[in-house]
Amino acid sequence: MKDGDIELLGEISKFEASVDMEKEYRIGWSWRHVRIWPVTLSRLFKDGYLENVFRSNSFTGYRLTELGKKLAKGAREEVLNATTPDEKLGLSESLFEDIIGHDDVKELLRASLMAEKPVHVLLTGPPALAKTLFLWDIEQAGGEKAIWLVGSATSKAGLWDLIAERHPQILLIDELDKMNAADTAALLTMMEGGRLVRAKKGRELDLHNPLWVIAASNRMDILSPELRSRFAIRRLNPYDRAEFLTVVKGVLARRESLSPELADEIAQNLDGKSQDVRDAIRVARLAPQLGVAKAIRLLLGG
Repeated sequence: MKDGDIELLGEISKFEASVDMEKEYRIGWSWRHVRIWPVTLSRLFKDGYLENVFRSNSFTGYRLTELGKKLAKGAREEVLNATTPDEKLGLSESLFEDIIGHDDVKELLRASLMAEKPVHVLLTGPPALAKTLFLWDIEQAGGEKAIWLVGSATSKAGLWDLIAERHPQILLIDELDKMNAADTAALLTMMEGGRLVRAKKGRELDLHNPLWVIAASNRMDILSPELRSRFAIRRLNPYDRAEFLTVVKGVLARRESLSPELADEIAQNLDGKSQDVRDAIRVARLAPQLGVAKAIRLLLGG
């Protein structure tokens, strides 16, 4: 049995339970009814999980064997016994507490992550806003159930193999506008129905894996209409000076374990020189060796 077969049998079982197999599907169902590729059904048949009810030159009818039903029943019970999405993700009241403002975005993200079925969210706007901070916080809450990707760093087969290997619940993508075409195509398929299919010889893949996709993009104009349509899109507005200083101090204290005094020193010294929280984090990590002022001078010049 391959990874994902239990889930496939569970999907087939749900289909059979939703129809009258004796009246409507006396000669069985085909791959089109369950949306599973013929080569995969043929393998499940050879492994004893499916039986042929009817076969002709143009149609092959299947139904679950007793073994297939037993395994599928176990999959359904596992789903029924699972905890709710917010419990699995460990969403707490402190989620997003280091992000100032954007209350409607916080509410949308929390609701989407707790939804019974995936709701995908895309955060957009100029660089140096809170887009990445939102992804960071969700990654921390999701733990092993969340995967972080940078669009500019994915490989041609990276997304496919990563999802197949780790079966994440949440996919976090920074710089979505820089993702390559192959991974974008895989992403479109997964977002639409939670299914990842690859038919490349020697690397076949047919995987059901419902995903919540939370992404960030600086640009919208280069994203395809098909990709944009799969997201709830929210544009973030820039922080004002006071908000940025508060965010920097909060991030440094929470993520870098800095004292309030040192976090405030870094924030004040960066004021007017940068609006990017990443710069504050870099300064914090160099400050023990260089001091705050010298770290800022070497990183930002001037």
